[in-house]
Amino acid sequence: MSLLETITGPEDLRALPVGRMPELAEEIRAFLVTEVCKTGGHLGPNLGVVELTIALHRVFHSPRDTIVFDTGHQSYVHKLLTGRHDFSKLKKQGGLSGYPSRRESEHDVVENSHASTALSWADGIAKGRRVRGEAGRHTVAVVGDGALTGGMAWEALNNIAVDKDLPLVIVVNDNERSYAPTIGGLAEHLATLRTTRGYEQVLAWGRRSLTRTPLVGGPVYDTLHGFKKGLKDIVAPQGMFEDLGLKYYGPVDGHDEQAVERALRQAKEFGGPVIVHVLTEKGRGYQPALDDQADHMHGIGKINPETGLPFEVGGRIWTDEFNEELVRLGAERDDIVALTAAMLIPVGLDGFAAAHPDRVFDVGIAEQHAVTMASGLAYAGLHPVVALYATFLNRAFDQMLMDCALHRAGVTFVLDRAGITGGDGPSHNGMWDMTLLSIVPGLRLAAPRDGEQVRRQLREALAVTDGPTVLRFPKGDVAEPIRAVRSAGEVDVLFETGTEDADLLVVGVGAFAGLAVDVGEKIAALGRTVRVVDPRWVLPVSDSVLALARQARTVAVIEDNLVSGGVGAAVTLALREAGQDIPVHLHGIPKRFLEHASRAQVLEALGLTAEAIVADLQGRLG
Repeated sequence: MSLLETITGPEDLRALPVGRMPELAEEIRAFLVTEVCKTGGHLGPNLGVVELTIALHRVFHSPRDTIVFDTGHQSYVHKLLTGRHDFSKLKKQGGLSGYPSRRESEHDVVENSHASTALSWADGIAKGRRVRGEAGRHTVAVVGDGALTGGMAWEALNNIAVDKDLPLVIVVNDNERSYAPTIGGLAEHLATLRTTRGYEQVLAWGRRSLTRTPLVGGPVYDTLHGFKKGLKDIVAPQGMFEDLGLKYYGPVDGHDEQAVERALRQAKEFGGPVIVHVLTEKGRGYQPALDDQADHMHGIGKINPETGLPFEVGGRIWTDEFNEELVRLGAERDDIVALTAAMLIPVGLDGFAAAHPDRVFDVGIAEQHAVTMASGLAYAGLHPVVALYATFLNRAFDQMLMDCALHRAGVTFVLDRAGITGGDGPSHNGMWDMTLLSIVPGLRLAAPRDGEQVRRQLREALAVTDGPTVLRFPKGDVAEPIRAVRSAGEVDVLFETGTEDADLLVVGVGAFAGLAVDVGEKIAALGRTVRVVDPRWVLPVSDSVLALARQARTVAVIEDNLVSGGVGAAVTLALREAGQDIPVHLHGIPKRFLEHASRAQVLEALGLTAEAIVADLQGRLG
């Protein structure tokens, strides 16, 4: 039996002799490489936190003590040390989540896949326990340095720092990266702390040299140590944290398990809020990850563990279409600039950045700032393109509404991973955007059905200067081009049984256009007259859609978004306001959080397949 197999919970870990920790760390890294390469997942971040996580569970007693990870993708080692060794279905239906999950374990508290929230959680947990008189329980926030680029983290620090007796330990896992290298003033500050160890070196020299000097050596050292704060400011500017009122330990070698333990034990005994600054290496122990300069294998699909290469060459994805077209547009127009929130490569801005490095702004994990900054750039005469995952736009809705739309700023938002994403679970499904954006005055939203439409509609969006535009597309391989049989005003007709009135108008939104055509063909085969359309610009509802709806007895809307407040709801309202009493049947995502599974499995469970929709419509058509 391997050493790892004997760990069924943190108590087993604490019972192990100290001398066996390097052996355990080596086994954990080997396990992660073997298992995550089979399933895909967040490999690089977890290889970097092995010793740190071991030390956390040896010093703190979970679940009595609470450990919150920010972000939660660095929790795989935590899962192993709390007895979850079956990684065979990681991020798959019925298997382990890629993030902490209360449904899995009492040791998991916060799902936390949206960054910069752990400090607020930890502040609330620690203060809540104090109110309840639960002395002796500690709270630990393990915060990736990238998460500290988010404004919410600093709001929390502002409150934590003034509570001098709060038993809260903040571990800054400093690997210089979030997805890509961490950006911003804080990153530069941490870099200074990483490279300036003069404070400890000076004190160590002083201790060695002066204590050997008879009579005066001890008092001189004490005096030197008394100048601690001023000396630190000169040789290691961790004063930023201490000026906030936070005790600072570090930097600590995050791969020296005993050194991390010592720092954590000191922090635990301090009795107030403490920052422990731990230096780690993303991808530690796996050469292909270390060699991957883009993101040290932050997130991988199934790969060959020997080579680090995928078993299959991936196809062309939706992001590629956006990436290439924005580069072309950037060459044509010098007013186009791009913004991202620490995800330059995942959202497809790397091509534009290579071509126009002075016109790209990576703001760190700070979506709110990105949106308001974009509004300022628009005021200055530029056309900003803000590229985000659809799920992360939720974090900046107020800025979209009050800074961008209220001021009619010509900003284009490109939302990647829209709709059902699957394996990353409830927090990453981009299923909220069209519902949220449907209430924004003056906003225009396009949902391309294929790669050609991504390119075409991006150009159309960038031609708009009097308000925000949005382009949204899903994760995965891009759809094959779907040719329109004709245009009807602003709408593309994709299939129809004739040019007269139809029994059914099927409105396919974005990537569901192909599904809508399949549904239409199957309904037509049952003897119904059918017309299938792609509105292209789905919000607000166009007059062309309303005109086609008037030529049908019934309308069905199929969308990769909540049915509550989505495109179907907007079509229903627009028809009512136009005095048209035409039934509209909505096929989309119900208002609930969806557990991780493949995209196909989720869609089947929701009835978003051609067979299920046809069966439903048959009964409704009478």
